[in-house]
Amino acid sequence: MVLAVLCLATLTISLATTAINVSLPSLAVELDANNRDLQWIVDAYNLLFATFVLAFGSLSDRYGRKGALVLGLIVFGGGAIGASFATSSTQLIGWQAIMGLGAAFVYPTTLSILSNIFTERSDKAKAIGIWGATTGIGVACGPILGGWLLESFWWGSVFLALSTAAAVAVIAALLFVETSRDPSTPRIDYGGLVLSVLAVGTLVYTVIEAPEHGWLSTVTLGGFAVSVGLFAGLVFWERRRSEPMIDVTLFTNMRFTAASASVTFAYFALFGFIFLITQYFQLVRGFGPLETGVKFIPVATSIAVGSILGTMLAVRFGNKVVVSGGLVLFTVAFLWISTLSETTSYFEIACQMIPLGLGLGLTSAPATEAIMGAVPVNKAGIGSAMNDATREVGGTLGVAVIGSVYASLYASGLADSDSVKQLPSQVESAVSESVGSARIAAEQLGAAGDVQGAQSVSDAAGSAFLDGLAAGSYVAAAVTLVGAVVAAAFLPSRPARSNSDRHRGEEVGAR
Repeated sequence: MVLAVLCLATLTISLATTAINVSLPSLAVELDANNRDLQWIVDAYNLLFATFVLAFGSLSDRYGRKGALVLGLIVFGGGAIGASFATSSTQLIGWQAIMGLGAAFVYPTTLSILSNIFTERSDKAKAIGIWGATTGIGVACGPILGGWLLESFWWGSVFLALSTAAAVAVIAALLFVETSRDPSTPRIDYGGLVLSVLAVGTLVYTVIEAPEHGWLSTVTLGGFAVSVGLFAGLVFWERRRSEPMIDVTLFTNMRFTAASASVTFAYFALFGFIFLITQYFQLVRGFGPLETGVKFIPVATSIAVGSILGTMLAVRFGNKVVVSGGLVLFTVAFLWISTLSETTSYFEIACQMIPLGLGLGLTSAPATEAIMGAVPVNKAGIGSAMNDATREVGGTLGVAVIGSVYASLYASGLADSDSVKQLPSQVESAVSESVGSARIAAEQLGAAGDVQGAQSVSDAAGSAFLDGLAAGSYVAAAVTLVGAVVAAAFLPSRPARSNSDRHRGEEVGAR
């Protein structure tokens, strides 16, 4: 029952990560949101989530994981209710930030409670497999939920559904989850809390803003330099503490470090894929929100299967072969996805999603099991938070990098189009911003009687989008291939046997 409650809470948070994506076209119209507003509607959630997850994971270890779970769900649900009635993009961005703050409490707490309930590796691996399947299904099924609600109600219903799920999870947590905390109750490491918030927050904010300012601009390079300095300061501070918030020596354990890197690579690719494929379905192929969401079913199912199988296979054959194999599957999937055209059959697209979903499941769940196996049970909250931080940073970086590559190719493709050059300068500028703007311009031209011009603009935008999608897919494939090499080279197959394990073995032998 506790595992079911944890999975419900995880599903709620995971759905919120992607459900908003299919709502963006509606928000652009109803809230008069421009492209930058839409970006921040999505990124405000991710920024607050990633910024505070390390601090909140540490606090849950100290003050109690059940209380942190319930508090986080209440904050998340309250933010979702506020978001459902927002009347401007600024209000919605603010409520999304509050939801991200609640998620930063919930997500690491679910995994830390799980690790304290299931202590044997085989049982813990199975539980993490189910937890990982829930996470993946939530991320992939967010567009399905959002699409169905958008076609049945209004965009705010997406947030009301999330708040309802959070309320059910709160009641279930109060009924079934017992509290646990670090029995040593160390003093609060205020310096570690502040430095972790500043370091992760600066890094994620810089990544989000990099496409706007340019990756090599002074602002972006300065942001990266500040974040590196803050992370260095965090390491220096924690190494001098007798009771640090983060045991930085964990990073000398390659089981922990290589597994964390694998999660980052996997979510870099996944979030970049969702960012592009949602636009492909809706703006290039013309599918509605619900139809777009339903088309994610193959990847959601594959993630669930891969997550459950991945942890079972990792226990039997070792994490190295399973995680590196999953990243290779990811690479194959993205090379195949790069061949998409406006006439690609959905059957082929569904087949492309299967190795992608299996790749995520075989990578993320076994890598998470490796991370949690390297962290002491009494520090499960901060261990889970570090896993979540790498996931969020990877996903945010994936959207930023792949989005930048796509946007560059899209803009240059339209710049070479004769049909676009003939448009008024203001319209040409809008068309070059996004494929959605190009579709609107084409519809307006068609309504004005210029059917041939409308078709030319539509064809040019579709071709430019596909060029950008192919380039983005190549970037994702290269990143996951590097990840596979890193996992194969550095990730140990099995956990090192601890002193406590040997002690238990000696007791069993003595008996």
